Amino acid sequence: MINKIHKLEQAIVLLLNLDGWQLKWTGEGSESWDAEGLTPKGKECVIEMKFRNKHYDTKMLEKAKYDKLIATGKVALYFVNDPKANYLFWLNDIDMPEPVNKYCPDTTMWTKKRVLKPVYLLEESKAIIINKNN
Repeated sequence: MINKIHKLEQAIVLLLNLDGWQLKWTGEGSESWDAEGLTPKGKECVIEMKFRNKHYDTKMLEKAKYDKLIATGKVALYFVNDPKANYLFWLNDIDMPEPVNKYCPDTTMWTKKRVLKPVYLLEESKAIIINKNN
């Protein structure tokens, strides 16, 4: 499963790079994000990516993950792929909603253990929709 996710992350990096970005995939490194580099306008950025099998009207982002992205001082981006579309959130430009507590896997998707974590539920309208999948 993790190999499939890594291939998807690498594909997104490749596609964005074809569109003027200068990114490198960091998915196997110790960083808390999946890619870093430069936006098409030459600004340093970090990107967290999520691939969902089901569409939800709001996109969930763990508060801890958000905090790490923002703490870099770079352009912080959150990319979400679901069956309906691809969404790109420019986190520095969003007034974040109040976090809510949700039960989430304690570390990664292949664990059964769930813990209560503060998360942001981001409205789709706050994202740039890269393309619709239907």
